[in-house]
Amino acid sequence: MSRLTITLSEARYRALKEASVQRDKTIGQLIDESLDFYGIKSRADARDLVRRAREHSTLTEDQAVAVAEEQVRAVRRKS
Repeated sequence: MSRLTITLSEARYRALKEASVQRDKTIGQLIDESLDFYGIKSRADARDLVRRAREHSTLTEDQAVAVAEEQVRAVRRKS
């Protein structure tokens, strides 16, 4: 596993440390869960996710693209 050094404000660090104690998790575990929540994945994980979705989809490629475009438009309208 790789190591990473980040700089946080003292207040942010204390809040993160308190949250880790309350949830009985390490700070690294909290950060890893947050990255999962925001959908940050390796290219291999993302490709695997797309492959599995395609295997279970009943949509044609054109239908899938149309759905994806509509979802992007919906998200952009909210911004």
